Amino acid sequence: MFNGGFMFIASILSFIYNDGITDSLIVSGIIVLSLGAFSTIYNRNFDKNLNKREGYIVVIFGWIVMILSGSIPYLLTNSIDGFTNIIFETTSGYTTTGATILDSIESLPKGLIFWRSITHWIGGMGIIVLAIAILPLLGIGGMQLFSAEAPGPSADKLHPRITDTAKRLWLIYLSFTLIETLLLTVFGMSFFDAINHSMSNIASGGFSTKDSSLAFWNSQPIIQYIVIFFMLIAGTNFILLYYIFKGKFNKIKLDEEFNLYFRIIIFFALMVSLLVFFNSNFLLSDDISLFSRIEAVARHSLFQVVSIVTTTGFVTADYTSWTPFLLLIFFGLMFLGGSAGSTSGGFKIVRHLLIIKNGFLEFKRILHPSAIVPVRYNNKSVPSGIIYNILGFFIIYMLSFMVGALGFSLFGLDFQSALGVSASSLGNVGPSIGDYGPMGTFSQMPVLAKWWASFLMLVGRLELFTVLIVFTAYFWKKR
Repeated sequence: MFNGGFMFIASILSFIYNDGITDSLIVSGIIVLSLGAFSTIYNRNFDKNLNKREGYIVVIFGWIVMILSGSIPYLLTNSIDGFTNIIFETTSGYTTTGATILDSIESLPKGLIFWRSITHWIGGMGIIVLAIAILPLLGIGGMQLFSAEAPGPSADKLHPRITDTAKRLWLIYLSFTLIETLLLTVFGMSFFDAINHSMSNIASGGFSTKDSSLAFWNSQPIIQYIVIFFMLIAGTNFILLYYIFKGKFNKIKLDEEFNLYFRIIIFFALMVSLLVFFNSNFLLSDDISLFSRIEAVARHSLFQVVSIVTTTGFVTADYTSWTPFLLLIFFGLMFLGGSAGSTSGGFKIVRHLLIIKNGFLEFKRILHPSAIVPVRYNNKSVPSGIIYNILGFFIIYMLSFMVGALGFSLFGLDFQSALGVSASSLGNVGPSIGDYGPMGTFSQMPVLAKWWASFLMLVGRLELFTVLIVFTAYFWKKR
């Protein structure tokens, strides 16, 4: 029903711009809204309490239904050739990956570009509710650490308080979207470009209205600085943003994950800036002043680091052409991810933090085998079950990356491209390396590789265990 409602909103914009697809968007909305209304009426008398197994099923198939229904506007407008390309683009939208098969975005009808950005926006908010309200209940997702403080459920069944959580998160999410739209409009973007980039940005998506992404505004640094700020916001735990809205600023200052997240970005932005400035010809022509060179290098370096770490995927420059060492750095950043409870994809900073802490504590445990040395996070002891969950997640994540790369290699991608697309798809980053770098598209990727990438996007977006558990025999055994 959300999908159908937003299709009607897209049709209004299509009508305003008279782009010729208004009728198709209205028909799409009617079809999808009718399916949603029928499902709601048919299931109105069913028990709304779900156990864990049913929770997994609802999450997975709910996302698949969103993708399939969200592809209808592309089908009815004939704007994208081939069902495979449509599913790839739609999956990339809802999973907020931002990879695209479109070689000429600017030639699309404005209503469809708007719908494309809406898929990011819906998917981003869905992930927030999923990560904060639902996955901790299922025992996965890395947000169990916040369950005592989050305004969400803590019982063994999905609780009505999820509704309260979702309302508060929607308000924050909508507020940041509107604020960014206003700022971008004030500082030089058209309203259409501003609303599309804001929806994409807050969702950590990456879809742009321009073929060259944010590089289109290289001559307007203020626009790129605004986007950087909101990429940082989108990569921050939304529970912390909720506390900021309540005026509890100490929460964000004392949060270990946010501090590490911020320091990682500053460290790599400085390192990349120095290496680009001294080892690359990028923006070092003689016709600009030294200050302008420094500012441009610093801005583009910061932009690309924030974009990759938060898995947003906007680009202002081709980072794969800077130096081979920096190419490796950006490839590594694809495995970081933003904060847990954010719209970012990837492994998440909190998991890295707890793995590192647990690793160092192993030295102490070796020296003092009888001592009980718990991992502490935000001055609280972390239960061993969460540590085991995170270690298991790390192993599964790396295995999934390797299997993903092997699959892409089997489907015809070269070594570098296979590694890059696997990391990018699983981490929901968007731009990759090799033949599918930041200045290219995925249009020439083989058909089977597109389906494989779509599967990896979904697996990565739903925190691996959520999807992979249904492929295990014991999940389906009666208890």
